[in-house]
Amino acid sequence: MRRDRIVKPKVIVTRRWPTEVEDRLTAEFDTRLNETDQPYDRRELRAALEEADAVLPTVTDKISADMLEGGIRAKILGNFGVGFNHIDTAAATKVGLVVTNTPGVLTDATADLAMTLLLMCARRAGEGERELRAGKWTGWRPTHLCGSHVTGKTVGIIGMGRIGQAVARRCHFGFGMDVVFFDSHSIAGLDVPARQLPSVDDVLATADFVSLHCPGGGENYHLIDDDRLACMKWSAFLINTARGDVVDEHALVRALETRRIAGAGLDVFEGEPRVPGRLAERQDVVLLPHLGSATKETRVAMGMRVIENLKAFFSGRSPPDAVC
Repeated sequence: MRRDRIVKPKVIVTRRWPTEVEDRLTAEFDTRLNETDQPYDRRELRAALEEADAVLPTVTDKISADMLEGGIRAKILGNFGVGFNHIDTAAATKVGLVVTNTPGVLTDATADLAMTLLLMCARRAGEGERELRAGKWTGWRPTHLCGSHVTGKTVGIIGMGRIGQAVARRCHFGFGMDVVFFDSHSIAGLDVPARQLPSVDDVLATADFVSLHCPGGGENYHLIDDDRLACMKWSAFLINTARGDVVDEHALVRALETRRIAGAGLDVFEGEPRVPGRLAERQDVVLLPHLGSATKETRVAMGMRVIENLKAFFSGRSPPDAVC
């Protein structure tokens, strides 16, 4: 008796993922991996959308409205990450393309990274390491690289979602910090003492450390600009582990050059992987290469979350993490 061969959905992965995840993808789907791990250009992304049932992009893959025009085969984008402002979701909806993300699984890793930046900024750790590695350290002295105290200070959080709340817990219970925050929604039932303030400006004016945890794009594009930076204390630090376009990097440079704020810690940038030279050359800025979710455990969990979304979609169920 003849048996029909089961045709698996065709899936294209735009970057290398953890081995455990790639093995699972290969077992579950007709999968094409990116063996070179080089970012897809526009032509390659468009070709993937035309060839596959599912495309699995990352933050480096800019999927604009014009890329979705003219008919595509793809039915779902399984985004590797919680942020999705690199995808034109309105255009995706228009052509019937489902987009999913990976919320929840990267909360602790990103919150830990935000604390890393906060502490490095406050204690001038980046400056100290660069000095030591360059052989310029002349020994202990009372006035050497004195930074800012963290314990007992006030942290201001912009965006009190999962990651913002995780940072609040670390700041309050770990360092005895007061917590103020702004969110576009009223937030109740928090498990950490925190005051919701009526505006972003109020948080900026109150906080010694400002940590950004809001989505990128849309109304949050350049949320932190010249006017907003002028609201901050002269002694305050800005921490960004959200999306690069939330901060006007040129305005930030101006604020640092005029000593309008004390420093900044950045894990994300508007033109990644490009970083403005005027930022890179500054000693009062800590720069990291988008490491927010970069633990093995988290990256594997993110990949497995994408797979669960794909399995739900191709079995006719609603993907649990659909954003459009």
